Amino acid sequence: MKSDSNAPVTQELEKLGLNPDAMPVHVAMIMDGNGRWAKKRVMNRTKGHEKGTETVRQIVKACRELGISYLTLYAFSTENWARPKAEVKALMALLKRFLVGEREEMGKNAIRLNILGQIERLPDDVRQEAVTTINQTRGNRGMTLNLALSYGSREEITQAAKVIARKVKAGALDPENITDETISSHLYTGGMPDPDLIIRTSGEFRLSNFMMWQAAYAELAITDTLWPDFSRDELITILTDFQKRDRRFGKVTCSTSNDGSPQ
Repeated sequence: MKSDSNAPVTQELEKLGLNPDAMPVHVAMIMDGNGRWAKKRVMNRTKGHEKGTETVRQIVKACRELGISYLTLYAFSTENWARPKAEVKALMALLKRFLVGEREEMGKNAIRLNILGQIERLPDDVRQEAVTTINQTRGNRGMTLNLALSYGSREEITQAAKVIARKVKAGALDPENITDETISSHLYTGGMPDPDLIIRTSGEFRLSNFMMWQAAYAELAITDTLWPDFSRDELITILTDFQKRDRRFGKVTCSTSNDGSPQ
């Protein structure tokens, strides 16, 4: 396991039946279903987002305790700006409250905050709190928490292509030397490992413009559970299933049949 796990973490994982050496390094989550959760309870959609924020806190804590090195949460997409203004305003207020309220906890738990997306599009007060939290947690090495805000994978790849094109035009980069690694290094996640596992709640079977480049060989887990009801126990169940999968990355299994031929 490529994290700063220690003996207590290893003991906790073994107690849960998880193999410490087969844990995903990077887990990404598409947090879906806040609105439907509220609708089922005849509540305003904002109540669903509020409950969803509580789930965020629980899952961040759980991932830290389980030794996950990188956790990426799809919190607000570029398309979400088209939602009703009142809902967007409420979401931004919840985000600001989270950034301020969780700052101390991030420090105590050695969690480093990072923002993936168009941080410049966030309201000034929210952006300022985001920058403050990023700066205050910069030295933390226990876990990196990525919040994907005003994030869209197509926009991310487009911006990376523009930067690379400018380097080629300036003569700083030979087009023949452009590789997968070149593109990866120019994405918001440059320098981070790609996600090993992407979890989507609410039963939808799509990526919704989320980490389309980075998801090339990620394992996918879809649960019908709406995000506000997602729990640590369900996360552990998904991690247990993840550890049973045969990740071949396009290759064939190395096992052989009785006659010695590849299977």
